[in-house]
Amino acid sequence: DICTTPTLSMLNAAVTAALRDAFDDTCPDLEQHVAALCGQPAALFCISGTMSNQIALRCHLFQPPMAILADYRSHILNMEAGGMATLTGALIQAVAPKNGVYMTLDDVRRCVVLNDDLYSCPTRVIVIENPHAGSIMPLSEFQAIAAFAHSHGIRIHVDGARLWEAVAAGAGGLREFCCGVDSVSMCFTKGLCAPAGSVLVGSREFIAQARKVRKSIGGAMRQPGIAVAMAMAGLRDIFEDGDTGRRDGLRRGHEMAREMAEAWTGAGGRTPLELRRRHG
Repeated sequence: DICTTPTLSMLNAAVTAALRDAFDDTCPDLEQHVAALCGQPAALFCISGTMSNQIALRCHLFQPPMAILADYRSHILNMEAGGMATLTGALIQAVAPKNGVYMTLDDVRRCVVLNDDLYSCPTRVIVIENPHAGSIMPLSEFQAIAAFAHSHGIRIHVDGARLWEAVAAGAGGLREFCCGVDSVSMCFTKGLCAPAGSVLVGSREFIAQARKVRKSIGGAMRQPGIAVAMAMAGLRDIFEDGDTGRRDGLRRGHEMAREMAEAWTGAGGRTPLELRRRHG
């Protein structure tokens, strides 16, 4: 999905986009729209998913010793140039899921550090990447981990770069995945086809701090209109009901994937997920 290209409606949106300074109404329109979809009070437009993830972690972590618990294969550990170490100074607590597919509450209980004695580095944030490697963490497991974390004063950040895909696949509603956690990052690129952009959602206080952190690392944009307009077009045309008459383009992609998997397994083939479950 990282090879997607902008749709015609995105290109048309870019042509008519506002070209004024960043303090016009273009960015807030998108941010407020996404916040409402997610059931969160506020949102912040960022240039990339890496930026929105790193801003979130920087806002959640402010006093060492502190650690971040995440799947050992996750994007924040392997694909963000060590940003956590650079921007937060946090220890990484990497989890290897026993089922070989997604992190479970049992995995979290096994690896989390709850004590705050002289020798320990307590877990302060749990990062859930969902979906991850083509697999969706079930909503029930997702909610169980969030409830456990909050019961121990641990914050939850969701790397939801492809969370739109989980919703399109029928795993749960966007609000179900976004409510009850502290922050969520979602990309407009990949399945939504925009050339750039991500969004970070959370409380008003959190987003106010995130806006300052974004500025401090060079993420503020003087004229975001073109990027924002294309992101909004992708969101409406591919994820929501769009003016083009297409009903949820992501959902059709999942239908095609299932059809291909059924044809493959019907011919005696095996899927990567089946192999991961068998040998994980």
